[in-house]
Amino acid sequence: MKKFVHDHIILVSALLSIVSLSLVFGAAGGYLPAEYLPRSDSVLKVIPHVNAFLSILAIITILKGVSYIRNKDIERHNKTMLLAFTIFATFLILYLYRVAIVGPAEFGGPENIYLFIYLPFLAIHILLAVICVPLLFYVLTIGLTYAPGEIPGTSHRRVGKVAYKLWLIAFIMGSMVYLMAYHVYPL
Repeated sequence: MKKFVHDHIILVSALLSIVSLSLVFGAAGGYLPAEYLPRSDSVLKVIPHVNAFLSILAIITILKGVSYIRNKDIERHNKTMLLAFTIFATFLILYLYRVAIVGPAEFGGPENIYLFIYLPFLAIHILLAVICVPLLFYVLTIGLTYAPGEIPGTSHRRVGKVAYKLWLIAFIMGSMVYLMAYHVYPL
């Protein structure tokens, strides 16, 4: 399996991206069968706050992983970026669970703030997150299947530089969306 992934990085990254984004848009669009998911109102209520914590943790972890690679500490970089991806996956699973059952978060603020600030901010956040998914799968599959000596011969570094910046911005913007929806203008 590792050899197949190694030899088909773009294909595997594309397939993983399609599956992941299909789940996200399926949940957000109400197409996932929520009736088959266990429902816990207390868990559903705390997920946005847990995900806000995970976002901050991911931001810190990504920045730490970048600092490790800048200092040529490849082993720590690998472990830290894998941890960042695990945090992201946990965030995404919790998000999908909540959105499949409850739907997207509602905004309780004035309509002009919603239309001209919140909605554009949310749209940019979503767009960046969608763009990040294939980039993250691409660098992750290279990182997991190539030997450290092979990686400089790939586009891992070039794509990784773009991916981590967009990923950070998406997490930061997501944190701002959370603050607006749950603290500044809660329902």
